Amino acid sequence: MFDGKYKFTCVDRFLKYVKYDTQSDEESTSFPSTEKQKNLSRDLADELKGMGLKDAQMDEWGYVMATLPSNTNKNVPTIAFISHVDTSPAVTGANVNPIVHKNYQGGDIKLPNDPNQVIKVSDNPELKNMIGYDIITTDGTTLLGADNKAGVAEIVDAINYLLEHPEIKHGTIKVCFTPDEETGRGTEKIDLKKLGSQFAYTVDGSSRGEIETETFSADAVVIKFHGKNIHPGYAKGKMINSVKIASAFIESLPKDKLSPETTDGREGYVHCTNFNGMEELTTLKFIIRDFEASKLKEYESFLKKLAEDTVKKYPGARMEFEVIEQYRNMKEVLDKFPFVAGNVIEAMNRLDIKPILSPIRGGTDGSRLSFMGLPTPNIFAGEHSFHSKLEWAAVQDMELVVKLLVEVCKIWEEKA
Repeated sequence: MFDGKYKFTCVDRFLKYVKYDTQSDEESTSFPSTEKQKNLSRDLADELKGMGLKDAQMDEWGYVMATLPSNTNKNVPTIAFISHVDTSPAVTGANVNPIVHKNYQGGDIKLPNDPNQVIKVSDNPELKNMIGYDIITTDGTTLLGADNKAGVAEIVDAINYLLEHPEIKHGTIKVCFTPDEETGRGTEKIDLKKLGSQFAYTVDGSSRGEIETETFSADAVVIKFHGKNIHPGYAKGKMINSVKIASAFIESLPKDKLSPETTDGREGYVHCTNFNGMEELTTLKFIIRDFEASKLKEYESFLKKLAEDTVKKYPGARMEFEVIEQYRNMKEVLDKFPFVAGNVIEAMNRLDIKPILSPIRGGTDGSRLSFMGLPTPNIFAGEHSFHSKLEWAAVQDMELVVKLLVEVCKIWEEKA
């Protein structure tokens, strides 16, 4: 039974963490992609050490790792709780001004510093389950950073609870905070031997009750269209404008399928994320997604043929086509270890949380970690409308996640 007198710390921690600008950068080639991510990570390591996790430290790459030692005689598998400190490159995370809307009573939430930013119930059906809750938003000028600082705060609070309640038996618990999840590089430099866990959970999901064991498989595609530049005053019959070639290619893509705006459920897509060019060279960047890895090859072949057919219409032009593997559906791994998600589902049942098993139309660090040998499903953190100025989280959901993480630790020990 969770201590009803416990004073949760997750919200106070969260409101402090979001003040750190930890925005990552997709165009950067360094690791982490932005040094400012380390500012929060460094302080988190100090915070964990101050709580009593003696080995807490940040490494040269910005990973924070710490250990809560086992307090049981049982041989319990070591588990890790993982969240990322970086925020989306899509929207600024500087000068975040969080607002707590107490006792939400329904209806749209207008954000005060930008009248165009309104969290609409029609776009956020989860709000219907939040009556009486306290909703945290921004002022409308930045994102909030609940993705994934809510998860960070919840993990720290769960560790704090276990430290304050030594009577709760648990195995060795590892804490890991990563950089650059939003750029898809969050596991690039991670030292799993140093982490030393057998199983893990990312705490980076959305709605209450979500436990996710399936993600998209993902590749990136870079297409370069090469033209020929010449002074525009003397270009007749000579210039080959690569911008026009790339535009023709984009125009030839399907209008009613294969894009994020025309697909849902288990449908995959191809999505142009960047278009950058001049007369001589235009570069297009795509992300390719599907739950079945084999379909990625179909989509990539489709794009390659479309690009080749487009270039043929412009004699003298040429194109380059590169595929970059990103991650694969973690279901392939997690199906071999059903008890990892099963322990979370049992913990949810004990807390009267309805489990929601849903595939992620995206990826998490857990995708790569699972294929690196660390089976890692994803648990809800209570973050909503992430990557936007309309991001929000509920105080009561954050506190519920703390209870859930504690219960998960108990179940692993009980079953050992």
